[in-house]
Amino acid sequence: MSSIAPIAHDDRTEWLALWNGYLSFYESSLDDSTTTATFARLIDADSGIHGAIARDENGDAVGIVHWLTHPATWTTTNYCYLEDLFVAPDVRGGGIGRALIEHVRVWAEENGSAKVYWLTAESNATARTLYDRVASRTGMIHYQIKID
Repeated sequence: MSSIAPIAHDDRTEWLALWNGYLSFYESSLDDSTTTATFARLIDADSGIHGAIARDENGDAVGIVHWLTHPATWTTTNYCYLEDLFVAPDVRGGGIGRALIEHVRVWAEENGSAKVYWLTAESNATARTLYDRVASRTGMIHYQIKID
């Protein structure tokens, strides 16, 4: 991997390919308006949602990460939620995921967050191998109520 930089307007085509790969991995889909809005928020410095794109030595996009912060009741600062992380399948295992997580960790530290946290599918064994190396499992179980 050669670089990690904030997602910019000119990254849309490459970001979209990685975003669609991420959605496919989780067997999900979103309507075009949600994807368009998501990208718009990622490149809007005032939206509160942040994103970065990893590029290889040839300048090709090979990974993305998105995160946001929120107030918390267990700290006087905030928490950083790493919401989306995706690395192109053909380059997995080469340190890109680790570098993207570290990018968010450094950003969170520089911006006063008390911690970085994320969720993953229990079946996501490949990613969980990395996560077990770079973070601590909390033992918490995730529940949600979908609101339509």
